[in-house]
Amino acid sequence: MRRRRRALAANAPAAAQAAAAALPIDRLPAFDWFSSYHALGSELDPAPLAARLAEAGGHLALPVTVAAEAPLVFRAWSPEEAPAMDAFGVPSPPASAPQVRPALVICPLLAFDRTGARLGQGGGHYDRTIAALRAQGPVFVLGLAYAGQEVDQLPAEPHDQRLDAILTESGYIEVRKD
Repeated sequence: MRRRRRALAANAPAAAQAAAAALPIDRLPAFDWFSSYHALGSELDPAPLAARLAEAGGHLALPVTVAAEAPLVFRAWSPEEAPAMDAFGVPSPPASAPQVRPALVICPLLAFDRTGARLGQGGGHYDRTIAALRAQGPVFVLGLAYAGQEVDQLPAEPHDQRLDAILTESGYIEVRKD
């Protein structure tokens, strides 16, 4: 899946802009704070989507890894600010930035299916984080991916947290709630 994503990224330089344009903001639940991420490697760049959500009135936060087995924390962020490195060396807001609880989480992934199952990088960070957020109240999780990252079916374990929707350069996919 990593090879596939790298090939998709190389062949779709305008995918991030297309995905941002494809989002029907009116189909999202109300949110004040939203979380984006710093794209690593061939992950679909969420910057155009984050800019669109900020233009719609949302406040941007980024995830921060504070420990390998802990849920991510979210800190307020402005793209004009200089980043600090988190525990895994990912550019993140500094420790002095206010911690917030996003109602909308944009989530990177390696693969997804139409049931909302996602394959991440394998560390379980987003599964732990989404479970912790959902234990506190509603949170909407939007997977961001290239359309070619879709697979027919992913195996899911009890701890795996499902996406509420997926956004690709080809459109917005709502996940059925059974």
